[in-house]
Amino acid sequence: MAEAARRRGRGGGGAARRAERSSISFETAKYIERNIPLFDVLTEEALEIIEHNAEGVLEEIGVNFVNNPAALERWKEAGADVTGERVRIPRGLARKLCATAPSSFIQHARNPERNVEIGGKTLVCAPVYGPPFVRDVSGGRRYATMEDFRKFVKLGYMSKWLHHSGGTVCEPTDVPVNKRHLDMLHAHMTLSDKPFMGSVTEPSRAADSVEMCEILFGKEFVAQNAVMTSLININSPLTFDDVMMGALEVYAKAGQACIVSPFIVGGAMAPVSVAGTLTQVLAEVLAGIAYSQIIRPGAPVIMGAFVTSIDMNSGAPTFGTPEASHILYGAGQLARRLGLPFRSGGGLCGSKLPDAQAAYETAHTHNAALLGGVNFMLHSCGWLEGGLVSSFEKFVMDADQLGVLHRLARGVDHDVQAQAMDAIREVGPGGHYLGCAHTQENFKTAFWKTDLLDYKPFETWAEEGGRDTQALASERVAHMLATYQQPALDPAVSEALDAYVAQKKASMPDAFI
Repeated sequence: MAEAARRRGRGGGGAARRAERSSISFETAKYIERNIPLFDVLTEEALEIIEHNAEGVLEEIGVNFVNNPAALERWKEAGADVTGERVRIPRGLARKLCATAPSSFIQHARNPERNVEIGGKTLVCAPVYGPPFVRDVSGGRRYATMEDFRKFVKLGYMSKWLHHSGGTVCEPTDVPVNKRHLDMLHAHMTLSDKPFMGSVTEPSRAADSVEMCEILFGKEFVAQNAVMTSLININSPLTFDDVMMGALEVYAKAGQACIVSPFIVGGAMAPVSVAGTLTQVLAEVLAGIAYSQIIRPGAPVIMGAFVTSIDMNSGAPTFGTPEASHILYGAGQLARRLGLPFRSGGGLCGSKLPDAQAAYETAHTHNAALLGGVNFMLHSCGWLEGGLVSSFEKFVMDADQLGVLHRLARGVDHDVQAQAMDAIREVGPGGHYLGCAHTQENFKTAFWKTDLLDYKPFETWAEEGGRDTQALASERVAHMLATYQQPALDPAVSEALDAYVAQKKASMPDAFI
């Protein structure tokens, strides 16, 4: 029965075709392909020093694989020196193992037009991930619910410049911990047709993610293609816990992509210097990615670098700082030298509200991600308060600004039309270009246009209530949710997903820890 549903899910069927014809599919821009140079902050000498020191860390200090005897055995067989839970990796071994990881890969969406390529010159934008709280103008700051989660998935689906539905866009605290991953995955699979992320909070939940994808895409398709990209955080400094590694093992065995990413607050979990932090970042990702390739050579993987600095007075993490940008740029160079896709960046900020601080800090990181060669930008939109809050207003503010990155990445055209010599001749000295032929032919597409920000004259703005950006964003959230229409899904596949979630929930008691 389930296998038949899976076959219908890939093949379509009359009901699915009828639903497709009657549905509205919201426009999504293709993932960004850079046509501009990247910014390299590190010299060749600096890169060689960091690479040498990182391999020295792995060989002399090592990394801990905690509560994971099977991982320790695998490392022994691969040639590492294992003492207790400490794994010391001989110089060159981790890099050799990493060489089997692909330099780019396709993550498939259930709508093939939404497939994304991750690696090379591309940039894929995904929304905020992980906050337990949400905020909007009407409700203020509060614990997130499953209804909030569904709203964010709908906004992500309808956001033109957002290529990916993400994962835990907020943590729905009204659903038991051991069951919420089922509802979150179900929302991504049914409320959007963009690619999404799997669960990593326990290895069995990663296995559930794979099984749900087999219902959605078909078992054979999942066995041969990446349909999830999931976040595996390293417990910095230099520690790999059994929960995250257990999830990585599940995904790597299944051929699904993982972001292997240190989670670092500089000065607390890594040295205060940029070079020292990059050394630790590289050591950690080399060990983590190497382990994924021990599990399955060729498994798709992304080198991650999530690094913030710290306010030495309060101990709070800071964002959008020069040091964070330097680390992002440097980590991008290291990833390219390894031939690996790179994850970093996002709409990161420490502000409590979607205000000027949030905008400044977010813009710094967005631009660094574009110029630093990021291929997968998690937290592209919606992040607030150091990652504790998913903000509805900031989600649409950030998503609007991702359009700027698309336009910047295109570079500057210089074909005959772009040269505009006919327009210059037509207008001549002292004229204006508003009515000339070139302007009339190109004005609709010549300039990037916001869907949110206000450029009206003062008088018009005042007459309409003098609304600030947060007020405009609140109105846009309401409009998008009011006009949302669910993308078509084969009814048999939908029923199979519903049944899977219900059966899994019924099989275990609720757990809230």
